[in-house]
Parts: sequence; C-alpha cells; structure tokens
Amino acid sequence: MLSIVPFYAGLLALFYCFLAVRVIRMRRTEHIAIGDGGNARLRRAIRVHSNFAEYVPLALLLFAFLELQRTAPLLVHGLCLALVLGRIAHACGVSREKENYHWREIGMFLTFGPIIVAATRLVGALILF
Repeated sequence: MLSIVPFYAGLLALFYCFLAVRVIRMRRTEHIAIGDGGNARLRRAIRVHSNFAEYVPLALLLFAFLELQRTAPLLVHGLCLALVLGRIAHACGVSREKENYHWREIGMFLTFGPIIVAATRLVGALILF
C-alpha cells in the first residue's frame, strides 16, 4: 500500500490547481479565451502549467512504483520532495518575462534528476531479477 507518494501527489495537485487558476485569471484579465493572444506573460503562465502537466504524472507514477517495491522510505521522500521543489523553482524562473535561467535550471535538474534516479532503479531492479 502506498503511504508516501499520495501525500506528495496531493501537494503537487494543489500546486497544479494554483497554476491553472493563474492562467484562468490572466485569460479573464486580458480577455483572451483561447491561445495566448500574443501576450508574453500569459504564454509563460501557460507553459509553466503545461510543463508541470507534462512531467509530474510520469514522475509520480515512477515514485509510486518504487514505493510499491518497498524502496527505502527516505529515498522516496527525497525524490518526491526534490520534484516539489523543482516544480516550484521552475515556475518561479519561467514565469518572469525577464526569465531567471538559474531557477529554471534548478527546476529542471530537480525534475529530471528524480525521474532518472527512479527510472534507473526500476530498470535495474528488473534486470537483477
């Protein structure tokens, strides 16, 4: 039974909703129903939200598989926490029109790193058995 990953999935779901509401508010303020209407701020908000939706589900699935395989809880917590921090850092970096590449890079490192660690452990576990 999963006990670690669901907590982080809940946190990430709340952050996902925050990002979605931010896009919705910008659309209302700018009167842009579809697309970005050439608005750079809205385009960035849409990409932050979309990027989150592209990476987080896969990461959570991999982390859940690790937890189901009884991987050390500290490792599962570490991977999940890194992902949460990575998504926050990425959102902070990319959301600004004068983009802060440092935060974006940290965000992607803290997203790709845990995904790669989880995938490697899962593939390695399969090869060893």
